[in-house]
Amino acid sequence: MNSLGKLAELKACDYMQKKRYKLLDVNYRSRFGEIDLIMKKGKFICFIEVKMRNCRSIAAPAEFVDNAKQDKIYKTASLYLQMHPMDLQPRFDVIEVITENNKIKSIKHLENAFQLY
Repeated sequence: MNSLGKLAELKACDYMQKKRYKLLDVNYRSRFGEIDLIMKKGKFICFIEVKMRNCRSIAAPAEFVDNAKQDKIYKTASLYLQMHPMDLQPRFDVIEVITENNKIKSIKHLENAFQLY
């Protein structure tokens, strides 16, 4: 991952912590893929994909979380929950990070961005 991508993930994490989300894991990997952030708030455990795009991109960052990526996140989240059982409702969120001139311009949190099965 390039340094701007890593910075985007760090800024996204900080953004969520300011919204009172508690960080459980970062860059959690399984044989299916990776989840950028795993956080909890209230009754939810949130599996979060951080997507970064330039402000001139033709589509919003969340649009790049296609069905194949969603499936990988879902499978990885299922494994995480098997390893870390808890009484929280799983939710799949996306954080959109918009850049301009190699700097972060804005961050947007999309709760319940997709659902599977």
